Amino acid sequence: MSTYTAEVLWQRNGEDFLGNRYSRRHLLRFDGGLEVPGSSSPHVVPLPLSDASALDPEEAFVASLASCHMLWFLSIAAKRRFCVDHYLDAAEGLMARNVDGKMAMTVVTLRPAVHFSGERLPTREELDRLHHEAHEACFIANSVKTEVRCEPVYSA
Repeated sequence: MSTYTAEVLWQRNGEDFLGNRYSRRHLLRFDGGLEVPGSSSPHVVPLPLSDASALDPEEAFVASLASCHMLWFLSIAAKRRFCVDHYLDAAEGLMARNVDGKMAMTVVTLRPAVHFSGERLPTREELDRLHHEAHEACFIANSVKTEVRCEPVYSA
């Protein structure tokens, strides 16, 4: 069992909180010392009360799923002796009403494009199996109700 932490810091800075005219910009701090600017999504709270250049929870959610999948994929590929040179995932999350009528991230689609090198290259079936195993092992995917799809981008 492991515990993970994050700090979220927001300050009013004299803004009109009760009038709902306050910045949603905040700071996310992680145990390794990383600090990331955070904000609500401009799709949810209009500018200038949001900061489009900061990480919003929806983007973090999609990135978390994509990152977890990638890390498991790399681990499994290395164990199977496939040399990965490059991995790029253009992941996308869809915010919509769920079956209970609540707004939720209903589908996250991963679109990993993976390039290999060396004498041992995976077949398309082996690549599909690697992605399937990565999805099954991903702690984040195992933790959410969201449908997580993996649509690998195959190169010729």
